[in-house]
Amino acid sequence: MPKIRLAIIGCGGMGHRHMYGLVELHQLGWEHFDLVGVCDPVKANAESLARQVTEQLGISPTIVNHLDDLAALGVEAVDVTTTPRYHHTVAIETLERGWHTMVEKPMGLTVRACNMIRRASDASDAILSVAENYRRDPINRLAKALLDVAVIGDPRLLIHHTIGGSDQMMISVWRHLKNESGILLDVGVHFTDVMEYLLGDIETVYAQTRLHEKTRKNPTAGAANPAGVYGKWQTQMPAEFEATAEDAAYATLTFKNGAVGQYVEDHAGHGRVAWARQIYGSNGSMTLPSDRGGGNIILHLGGQEVIEDQKILDLVPDFQLDDITTKLFGGNRLWRYQFPFPETDRKIIAVEYADFAEAILGQHQVEVNAEQGTRSVAASYSMMESQKIGRLVTLEEVITEQVDSYQEEINDSLGI
Repeated sequence: MPKIRLAIIGCGGMGHRHMYGLVELHQLGWEHFDLVGVCDPVKANAESLARQVTEQLGISPTIVNHLDDLAALGVEAVDVTTTPRYHHTVAIETLERGWHTMVEKPMGLTVRACNMIRRASDASDAILSVAENYRRDPINRLAKALLDVAVIGDPRLLIHHTIGGSDQMMISVWRHLKNESGILLDVGVHFTDVMEYLLGDIETVYAQTRLHEKTRKNPTAGAANPAGVYGKWQTQMPAEFEATAEDAAYATLTFKNGAVGQYVEDHAGHGRVAWARQIYGSNGSMTLPSDRGGGNIILHLGGQEVIEDQKILDLVPDFQLDDITTKLFGGNRLWRYQFPFPETDRKIIAVEYADFAEAILGQHQVEVNAEQGTRSVAASYSMMESQKIGRLVTLEEVITEQVDSYQEEINDSLGI
């Protein structure tokens, strides 16, 4: 079978992370993609990624600075890993060129940008996939299976809390800037996507948001031996900078199925770090571990003892992971796993790539399409929009841009 000619567009930290996802697939002998090009206007970034490709995959992709140069390589598919400000401009052009397109989350910097990508996708014969990874965690797959067979009955309440971060920079400066992709969007789309994956459509949002830490600190600035995939870029970022995007949201959500969500996403929390994702139903409760950590689910069922080991699989005898996830994680019925985080990250990105390729080959529809990508962005912005106008908002009025006061400044900065 001929390989799909692929290019990565955007060769910073995320581009490097995605390349390692391809490495995971190649180590399995799964080689549906041929990485023929890497594209970035910053030549040093493209050269860095190309070197890594050569070291890890034994091939030498062509380095280009513009999309026009990719056409000469016979590109059929692209992976858009630029910063979010450019997702819509790049994805619209690649779809118009007929190139199958996978775009990192958030799908667009605003709901309007997402809607523009959706229209381009509708007008193109090419596949559009959103690279959302939390739902692909094997433990979240198991949680979904348990909910689908009503192990805890009808869902009534979701508690999702994540608190920490103090005044430290999270990965990069742009994640703290409103017009670049504030942290409540950059992290929040993961959570809104996984909430809808587990419980279905969010209908309404009422929220308070805050910018607690107006000055963020980068402890990696100037470090001699930076760690991690982002390290070499973090050393070049300022030691302190002004944050312009809100860093905390406190919200009440309602779901189409009648469940209520209590949501706290606070990236300025000092003191003890907190994490909670719990779902209460008419017959018990489910406590989930943090995403991409491999921890186990804990079930408390009415009148029964706590279940927190492999016995949980007895409740879902038909549960099976897909073939690629099974090969990557070493089992088709996992209730926990243990890998270092960088390896888990690579494996889940590999699952994204496999889903994208199989959709291109006509084996199934992509799991996270333009509609879902837009919904996740809209749900995140619904919190800021609710704070801005001081009332409950529906997800529908945010998706249709009837409510976009908070995003108006960002859209103006994008010229859309």
